Amino acid sequence: MALASSSKSPFVWLALMCLVFLTSCSATRGMQSSLPAPDPLGEIKETPEYRIGAGDLIQIQVFQIEDLERQVRVDNEGMISLPLIGNIKAAGLTRSELEAEITRRYGSKFLQDPQVSVLIQEFTSQRVTVSGAVSKPGNYPLNGATQLTLQQALAEAQGVSDLASRQNVVVFRQIDGQKMIARFDLTEIEKGKDPDPEIYGGDIVVVYRSDARLLLRTVLELTPFVMVFRAYR
Repeated sequence: MALASSSKSPFVWLALMCLVFLTSCSATRGMQSSLPAPDPLGEIKETPEYRIGAGDLIQIQVFQIEDLERQVRVDNEGMISLPLIGNIKAAGLTRSELEAEITRRYGSKFLQDPQVSVLIQEFTSQRVTVSGAVSKPGNYPLNGATQLTLQQALAEAQGVSDLASRQNVVVFRQIDGQKMIARFDLTEIEKGKDPDPEIYGGDIVVVYRSDARLLLRTVLELTPFVMVFRAYR
């Protein structure tokens, strides 16, 4: 994203913006402290119509036939391979649609009235990014669910580090085509005073550092995230 023209260097500008942001967060609750669910995943949450994507891990069982039980990962072309029936296009199908297709194929040649069940164990095509002052920053798949709570997402990253500003945990989310931001106080959540917010696939969670001397270094490390502050003003 291009930055607005300025006489200051881009890194200084970013540092100042981040400092203003953290100062305002500490002084006031003015920043939105909750975010609505993003539209596509809001629909997933309310209905079973999640559509399988590349990288998802699927458990397939055929009732009373253990030899046909398989745990398979959807490949980059959206395919899975099963005994007897070979390759099946899984990407783009819902869980029930994939069940129906596997049932049809087994029933057409090999089994009489097969009962097939499909369980999505890892929603790998839906990931959460956790960055900043955490022990293990990275992209984490939603395993067995379409959302996590904030504390669960931070647990995936092995918790916050000693440098974390626990009052400044920020979530970026795409809602109605717009990028939105919310700040959460992890200390208040852990005490049960604030609710533990839901985190969805596509969210970016950033835990800011408490040591002001490390501010510029933090900005440099989190440039892809910090630069989008301009879109939230």
